[in-house]
Amino acid sequence: MCRSIKTLRPPVLPEEATSEDIHAAALQYVRKVSGFRAPAAHNREVFDEAVDAVAEATRKLLAGLEVRGAGGTRTVREAAR
Repeated sequence: MCRSIKTLRPPVLPEEATSEDIHAAALQYVRKVSGFRAPAAHNREVFDEAVDAVAEATRKLLAGLEVRGAGGTRTVREAAR
């Protein structure tokens, strides 16, 4: 969808995503979906609410994901050799 939205979970990021990372991804998503880089004054409130809602959903998603060890399949194959 939007190439500037980066993956926010390990192992892509070496540490947890920051609030700034999550907000930036949410902003990019809302910009893409709405078609507005910066909304007009009469759309600002709903635009900002959407960014906050997407950021909260992202936090919940990242908190609930179970990320297994990076390269787990490769490790199993190497151990079998």
